[in-house]
Amino acid sequence: MQFAGMNYLAIVVAAAAAYVFSAIYYTALSKPWLKAAEVKKGGRKAAAWIPFVIAAAADLIMAWVLAGVIGHLGVGQVTLKNGVISGAFIWFGFVLTVIAVNYAFAGRKPMLTAIDAIHWLGVLIVLGAIIGLFGV
Repeated sequence: MQFAGMNYLAIVVAAAAAYVFSAIYYTALSKPWLKAAEVKKGGRKAAAWIPFVIAAAADLIMAWVLAGVIGHLGVGQVTLKNGVISGAFIWFGFVLTVIAVNYAFAGRKPMLTAIDAIHWLGVLIVLGAIIGLFGV
């Protein structure tokens, strides 16, 4: 299932797996996350489903972009190992740095920074692994 050099099946499967990973991760860490984020009961004003739609769209976009990055490694270089390494490098260079800066200026608790940053590392490793296995 390729179109314009992209394996869209890999992208969709990777995004779905990342979404499931996120659900499991934040379910397991919901209490520490809520405490670190200082979320009060009844504090959310937006419809409860909106963040889930945004998260699904974000996972899909991240999978598509990561597939493009991994695809630039060249023919024969798209592997599980290189997918995981690419995901980890993208996380370290772009995601961790952005979270660290934004949360520091916002005065967020270090525990929130750690929980969210580790979540995105897991997401990018899942995305990279699946894209690496499926190929781009």
